[in-house]
Formats: sequence, structure tokens, C-alpha cells
Amino acid sequence: MKTLLRAVILLLVTLWVGGVLFFPVVAATAFSTLPDTHVAGTVVRVCLRTLHAEGLFSGALLVLLLLIAGALRAYERTVVGPVSATLAMLALTAFSQYSIMPRMEVDRLAVGGAIDAASVNDPHRLDFNRLHVASTRVEGGVLVAGVLLIVMLARPPLRTR
Repeated sequence: MKTLLRAVILLLVTLWVGGVLFFPVVAATAFSTLPDTHVAGTVVRVCLRTLHAEGLFSGALLVLLLLIAGALRAYERTVVGPVSATLAMLALTAFSQYSIMPRMEVDRLAVGGAIDAASVNDPHRLDFNRLHVASTRVEGGVLVAGVLLIVMLARPPLRTR
């Protein structure tokens, strides 16, 4: 039972962190192969929403399973660190999904739908660009917390004397 629990925890972490690692590849491919940056942005936005949904689901399940693992002593060490890293990942993902992305969408729609068609000095385009930088940093934070989570879960058990 403990092995199955740890395996499901590792699977969820792998799916979430793997998605975060793969997302920049999807974004770069969309912008380098699609003929229209507006279409590429739409593809990236849909993929990011999907990644966020996966992360929010995986993260909530991870917290629950880590707490169960702690109660069952499935790990030799405390689960406080892994739970904290997962909660940080969840908070950052939720912030991006429910705060940054909607404001980017408002800016995009305010300029007629295609942000790159707006003047470089347009306040909505400037705000969109600022939010894009924030979004990139937040996703980077999710990745850093995810790597820390992996390290914490991979640590060898405590030695007993």
C-alpha cells in the first residue's frame, strides 16, 4: 500500500513538472511554425489553461496523498517540506490562472484581439507585456518549487543508529 501511494505521488509530480518543462517547447513551436502570432497566442493560451487545470488537480490530489503518506509513515522523513512545496506550486498556478491570465485577456480584447497589432505604446499592449513577464516568472516559480519537491521526495531515508 505504501509503495502504491508513493508511486502515485511520484506520477502526479512527474506529470505536473513534466508539463511545466514541456510548455516552453509548445510555446516556441507555436510561435515559430504558425503563420499568425494571434493564432499562436491562442494555441499557447489554451495549452496553458490545460496545464493549469492539470496542475491544480494534481496539486490538490498531491497534498491529500502526501498528508495520507505522512499519517501512514510511507516516508522516513516528514512530509511538511513536500506539502509546503506543493502548496507553493498550487498558489502560483492559481495566481497565474485566475489573476494574470484574465487581465492579459482583457488587454488583448481591448486592442481588438491581436495584441501585436496594437501600437507598441498602447497602454493595453504595455500592460499585456508586463503581465506576460509576470506570467513567465510565476511559471518559473512553479518549476523551481517542483524541482525542490522532487529533491525532497528523492532524498534517502534517515539513517538509524
